[in-house]
Amino acid sequence: MKFVEVNGIKLSRLVIGTGDIKKWGGTEMLDQFAAAGGTAIDTAHQYREAEKMIGQWLRETGNRERMVILTKGAHHDDGSPGPRVNPEAIRKDLAESLERLGTDRIDLYALHRDDPSVPVGPVIEELNRHLEAGTVRAIGASNWTYLRIKEANEYASGHGLKGFMFNSVNLSLAKANEPRWEGCVSADEATADWHKANQLPLLSWSAQAGGFFSGLFSPEDRSHAEMVRVYYSEDNWERYRRAVKLAEEKQATANRIALAFVLNRPFPSGAIVGPRSEAELNDSLQAMNMDLTREQLEWLNLEREEPEE
Repeated sequence: MKFVEVNGIKLSRLVIGTGDIKKWGGTEMLDQFAAAGGTAIDTAHQYREAEKMIGQWLRETGNRERMVILTKGAHHDDGSPGPRVNPEAIRKDLAESLERLGTDRIDLYALHRDDPSVPVGPVIEELNRHLEAGTVRAIGASNWTYLRIKEANEYASGHGLKGFMFNSVNLSLAKANEPRWEGCVSADEATADWHKANQLPLLSWSAQAGGFFSGLFSPEDRSHAEMVRVYYSEDNWERYRRAVKLAEEKQATANRIALAFVLNRPFPSGAIVGPRSEAELNDSLQAMNMDLTREQLEWLNLEREEPEE
């Protein structure tokens, strides 16, 4: 297992996502992930049943001390209607997440969505109160643009406070045509450049583009409306073809190549994955040990015409 650090917290570079935990039919996948050395779990206040199931699993297994919990709050569609990026929603969601998870602190706490009309000051001040209280160990943003994170961190620096310590947006080999869900943010070239310059850890959700590289989709099959809307493009199909070609050379899968692309960034990165079987989990685990050259990465991303000789 390989690791990344966020504010001194060491977590596995693979983070298991639990948005579909009910579809798993239980916590067996968490058992398999932990047995493989995984230490990071992604969830959210909005994933009500997931947080409860994780909390029960932590109690039954005694795994709380070795697991890093990443949960999120202040989502627009969670509880009261409308934008909820405010101190009151943060306090409410955090308190309820702590109770569901059966823990006295959240290791990594992220705001699930942004509301660009809200000043960053009160948000950063509220998050710092929880850092000081010890109920949160690191703060981050999920689906905030890097410009808003920069603004928040500049406010924090100017007021003797701590800024965002990690970012969680979509980063994958397949580039999203449009947000997968309302308010979601995908890392573009400017975002990647900013992360490289600042070395801020990025924990990518949908790191494998919702299974785009699994072989279950094709340009001719347009039956999956969401995949068509978000990922179907000629450039992405060319990225898919190149991933398949490189996978054949490396005796791997295209999915593994796509995940390795995310894990071979010039800044600290991790990947939130949602395996549906032990085989998929094992394939993702192997991606952590796959080194890709700069030339291979550029070729996969259509930045050069020929791969490395």
